[in-house]
Formats: sequence, C-alpha cells, structure tokens
Amino acid sequence: MSNPASPALDFDGLRPPSPFLMAEHDQWRAHLRGFINRHVAPNLDAWDAASDFPGALYQQAAQDGILGMGFREDLGGTGEDIDLYHRIIFAEEFFRMGSGVVFADLATPWIALPPIINGGAPEMLDRIARPVLAGDKKIAFAVTEPGGGSDVSGFVTTAERRGDCFIVNGGKTLISGAMKADCLLTAVRTGGPGIGGLSLLLIETDRPGVTRGSVPGLEWYNRNNGWLKFDNVEVPVGNLIGVENRGFAGLANQFNIERFSGIAATLAMTRTCVAEAVAFARERQTFGKRLIDHQVMRHKIVDMIQRLKVSYAFLDLLVWRFSQGETPVADLAMLKIQATTTLEHCARESLQVLGGRAYTGGNRVERIYREARIFVIGGGSEEILRDLAAKQMGF
Repeated sequence: MSNPASPALDFDGLRPPSPFLMAEHDQWRAHLRGFINRHVAPNLDAWDAASDFPGALYQQAAQDGILGMGFREDLGGTGEDIDLYHRIIFAEEFFRMGSGVVFADLATPWIALPPIINGGAPEMLDRIARPVLAGDKKIAFAVTEPGGGSDVSGFVTTAERRGDCFIVNGGKTLISGAMKADCLLTAVRTGGPGIGGLSLLLIETDRPGVTRGSVPGLEWYNRNNGWLKFDNVEVPVGNLIGVENRGFAGLANQFNIERFSGIAATLAMTRTCVAEAVAFARERQTFGKRLIDHQVMRHKIVDMIQRLKVSYAFLDLLVWRFSQGETPVADLAMLKIQATTTLEHCARESLQVLGGRAYTGGNRVERIYREARIFVIGGGSEEILRDLAAKQMGF
C-alpha cells in the first residue's frame, strides 16, 4: 500500500523537488500548460498523422508570449529576465504530450536568433528578428551536414568571398524547421580546415540556388525537418553574422542551450512513459492480482524512477553551476548521455509493462519509444559527447 505522504506517480509527481525552482517557474509552467491544453493537445493526433501543424500556431504562440520568451521587449519578446529553467520547463511541457512535432520548430529561435541580434547588422532587427518573434517569419539553424554529423570541424559547406558577396556551395541535413524557414542561420567554411575556419551566415531561402526537401524516413516525426542544398548561392557580405572565421564560439554557446533543451525533453518523455506504465500496472489484473503487485514489476518501476531521479539531480546541479557563470562542458555532455540512455531504458521497460496494450492506441509510450533514438543522435551523438567529455577532462 502506498504511503499517503508520497508524491503521485504521475507526470508532475515524477519530477523530484528542487530547491532552485521558484514561484515564477511554477507560473511559467502553468502558462505553458494552459497554452498547450488549448492550442496543441486537442489537435495533436491530427498533427501527428500529418507530421505537421498549421502556420497560425506561430502567431498564436507569439501573442501568448511563448515564442518570444527571453528576448528583448523592444523586439517583441517577453524580456530577458529568465533563466535556464524557463527553457527547461518549455521543453518539459511540450514533450509532456509525448510528441516533438511542435516543439523543435517553436524553440528554434532560441538558438538561431541570438547570434543575429548580437552579431548581425542593425537592419536585421527589423528584417529578421521582429518578424520571427511575431510569428510572421520562420528561421532555422542550419548546421548539421550529411558527411559531418556531430563533427563540426569537418564541415565542408563553403562560402567563398567574391567582392561584396559570398558564394555558398554545399548542403545541410536534419535541419529542424527547414521546410518552412524564410531564412537560415548557416554554419559555413570561409577559411581553412578545422573549427577556426567557420563563420555564421544568414541565407534567405528564396535566393537562387537554394533547394530543400523533407528527410526520407523522418516524416512520421516532423516533415518540417529537412535537407538543404546550396548551389552557387550569392549572399551579401552584409549577411555575415559576427566575425569571419570565428563562428565556432557562437555555435558552441548555442549548442549548450540546445543540449539543455534536449535533456529536458528526454526527461519529460521519460516521466510520461513511467507515469503511463504505473497507471496501467495499477489497473491491469494478471494471475488474480494487479500487475503492480507482482514483485518483478515493482522492481522494474522502482529502477526506472531511480534512474529518473539521478538524472534530475544531475540536471539541477548543472543548471545551478551555469547560473554561477561556470561552463562545465564535460558534465553537460555526460548529462546528455545520462538523460538519453535513461529515456531509452525507461521507454523500453514501460513498453514491456504495457505489453500488447502499447500497440492498441490510447497511450504515448509506443510513440516515445520510436522517438527516443533521435535524441541520442541529435545535439551531439553519444560517442562524440563521450570523446568531448574526455578531452575536456584532459585525457
């Protein structure tokens, strides 16, 4: 029999208490949940079936202060007085539903806009930043390449300087928001080999020589994920973001934000899986008693909750360290591995608890089980991140 003082083993109860979460975070979570319950949840099955969602959601998210979270108010944002938990809660609430169809596209401005606002020409504020934050234009962050994957130093998309233009050739793949984007913050090679020759360039998608398409095999996830090809695309030198050949610093900072978002998403999906497994095990009768009354099932569930609590303890500690001005890259890499392997394990075990029920509809575990792999690969693969952590720790 459960302890009356113990938290409910639902999505909210499976998030361990944190001394760093304040009333303002609770208010932000409630605001997000209200938006999702009104505008996303009723349509999610249809959007999942279509692997897409209507463009009007961007404007609705802007009106509700969702799209502009953390950006300057004079640009149409909600203000810069936020912390990492606001981004984490954003990811948690969207992935509470067990689907990534909406999140990746609405969150892309977090990583694509700051370099433009801070390092782009002033005219880009009106031309790019304000329309994106109003939901009228869409932006994508074009980094990953077909032959480069997580190896940023090996990127081969080139931008050759010719007078007052760059001539861009190459391609990108697995780009969130690629199919709808009006503009792309693109990592290009303007100099020699390695990370020292990379720059950031804004490329409008209506320029001659830009082509794109959905990535085959990912349409079930979100058909807005796509590939891009650049064939002698002329881009004005004024579209350079920051300093030429010094684009990696901007990339590295944005990767940290992306990893925190990915970690939050994976742990939210883990909570959803475990909550569904617990609810089913409490109802399902087998051999004359509830499924959860079988010791082997109780141990399975305890093991999942244990892994989840360990991951959240690690997350809370890292959020605090970043808030103190530290940048523990090795620990963030290891946390991403910890979170994604926890998701994979718990998705599998939750599927095992549900058994045949997982394939009859009415639950989110089967979908999460399929989506888990993309998080292990995206935002830095497990192997790349282990090697990054090793280098950061000096061996």
